[in-house]
Amino acid sequence: MTARYRMTAGRAAPLGATFDGDGVNFAVFSENASRVTLCLFSKDGETEVARLDLPERDGDVWHGYVSGLRPGTLYGYRAHGPYRPDEGHRFNPNKLLLDPYAKRLTGHPVWHDALMGYRVGERGGDLTFDTRDSAPFMPRCAVEDPTFSWGDDLHPRRPHKDSLIYEAHVKGLTMRHPDVAEPGTFLGLSSDPMLEYLTDLGITAVELLPSQAFLNDRFLVEKGLTNYWGYQTIGFFAPEPRYLDRAQIAEFQQMVARFHSAGIEVLMDVVYNHTGEGSELGPTLSFRGLDNKSYYRLSQDARYYVNDTGTGNTLNVDHPMVLRMIMDSLRYWVEVMHVDGFRFDLCSTLGRVGSGGFDRGASFFDAVRQDPVLTQVKLIAEPWDIGPGGYQLGAFPPPFMEWNDKYRDTLRRFWRGDPGTVPALADRLTGSAVQFDHSGRPATSSVNLLTAHDGFTLEDVVSYNEKHNDANGEQGKDGHGENFSHNLGVEGPTRDKAIQAARVRRKRNMMASLLLSQGTPMILAGDEMGHSQSGNNNAYCQDNEVSWIDWSAADPEFLEFTRTMIAFRKANPILSQKLFLHARERALDGKEDLFWRKADGATMRQSDWEDPSLACLCCELRTASDSPDYGTSEMAVFAVFNTGPEQIITVPEASAGRYWAWHIDTADPDRDVTPIEGATVIVPDDAVAVFVLERQASA
Repeated sequence: MTARYRMTAGRAAPLGATFDGDGVNFAVFSENASRVTLCLFSKDGETEVARLDLPERDGDVWHGYVSGLRPGTLYGYRAHGPYRPDEGHRFNPNKLLLDPYAKRLTGHPVWHDALMGYRVGERGGDLTFDTRDSAPFMPRCAVEDPTFSWGDDLHPRRPHKDSLIYEAHVKGLTMRHPDVAEPGTFLGLSSDPMLEYLTDLGITAVELLPSQAFLNDRFLVEKGLTNYWGYQTIGFFAPEPRYLDRAQIAEFQQMVARFHSAGIEVLMDVVYNHTGEGSELGPTLSFRGLDNKSYYRLSQDARYYVNDTGTGNTLNVDHPMVLRMIMDSLRYWVEVMHVDGFRFDLCSTLGRVGSGGFDRGASFFDAVRQDPVLTQVKLIAEPWDIGPGGYQLGAFPPPFMEWNDKYRDTLRRFWRGDPGTVPALADRLTGSAVQFDHSGRPATSSVNLLTAHDGFTLEDVVSYNEKHNDANGEQGKDGHGENFSHNLGVEGPTRDKAIQAARVRRKRNMMASLLLSQGTPMILAGDEMGHSQSGNNNAYCQDNEVSWIDWSAADPEFLEFTRTMIAFRKANPILSQKLFLHARERALDGKEDLFWRKADGATMRQSDWEDPSLACLCCELRTASDSPDYGTSEMAVFAVFNTGPEQIITVPEASAGRYWAWHIDTADPDRDVTPIEGATVIVPDDAVAVFVLERQASA
């Protein structure tokens, strides 16, 4: 079977399968294996045509070179060693293993008990040993030459303060678009209709839900469901096969190039905290079979896994070769695939060291912060996991930005009328300084969001009091229990015109607040057009019309309002200042850079902040007192956030040669820009009003 292939020593770097023009070098890490075998397959992947032991070992890297092999060659590994789960070892050479550095996978595992390293259903559980060959049920790794003709492609490198992130699912955003020729794929996502839509909306970056190869969980498949979100990575270098229309990794590169041509950055949601192999009862697909004890954090009883992620396992980022894999993966996506940044799922896990405590000086953070490639791209942390002390909002080192769930919850609570929320609203509007104003971090560190893939859509926040997750098959027990939502009188859809109008106004209030806040705004794809998931706040397994955006049902008026608010933010850079505002005097005019006022124009006192019935907050923003741009012009924005009854508002006094103009009114989104005459205005109930200090026209 192996006669036609000749293997020589090759080299230990780079890891993975590397085509050099004459053949392919194979290199794979395993500290505890006794032998590693390369398996080659026929072009159709059906027949195993060769088994070749990697002949050399440098340190813990096994390697070999096969001349004559070309891109497209299909392969996998088998690893030999002790099967002692009680000692942390789970080697089983009967199991075909994916290369952790594979650049393309041919598909997904076909679920069968042979994928398990142990005999399912037998006494002894995972301590037993399964001798069946898993190859018939496994995808293959494919040798790839990732060379791509990038032409003059450049990273847009948008400044953080100018960024507006759009969280999107490759399939969900495109599947029901009437004009996308290749829906559900990377090519479809970057098609002309999508690029035109996103640029017209004003988006500067798309943040893609997991697009690295991921597992379709067995328990979901057996229920007729699908891992839709993709948080079960099994290939950290390979694009997800289901999003490739022609099984070519160049499709991903072409997508990135097209986004860049439109001035839009591409951010990836990445999952380096765990893999799709699950707990000790999960399948042996790659890491577990190559070196379980090195790749995973094990409990004191080495048979079991530390589960700070809630998925059954946790990657052992403390191990230098696991950390190297993560760093190599990140650099690959930047240097070879040209992505512009990453959002790190459960990033607290990556900062756990030793016994499991979080450390902002952990090896992962140190490695990223000294890396000349990664310090040039955007880095966003999801600042929590389910482990002890896992909630770490504000604790990450620069240059990391962080998803701010406190922002989400505060904005939802304020606009549904919860008492005592005004002080928290004030902090959220000005960049959440309590969490982020330290260590030289800018206000843009706070990624402000109203919604994300995990939870209600914005339409559902104003339409449901309770989650409705029955379609997930978990008896409604899954998903967040406290959503701070409010249906405004009827659970779910209604024909009541008054409730419909109230819901739309509530959405305008929330979207306006988001785009008026210091920090980096993020919009969930579909929120701007009224997408609903029918109250499902955990649609991770709904690869269907529940999650796919229905473009035919888009709300054009709310879409136009969102577009207007994005344009307003861009036209008024005072809203996106990276420096925090702390009511300090500016040298320009002796005025402070931030004023909190009551409706009558008086400055807020401590007793006012402590009044739980306060439902109206007035805020005057100016250029930050310590900004190098403070003397270039006098800019000011006055915003009123009123969740109570109609209010008579005293506007600030305009300086000589200036006047206040009413720009935004969520109660009347069609209002023209209107100069303010007199000292007061009437702001409607349940509304946001925004005024801009304008210069008088010259005589």
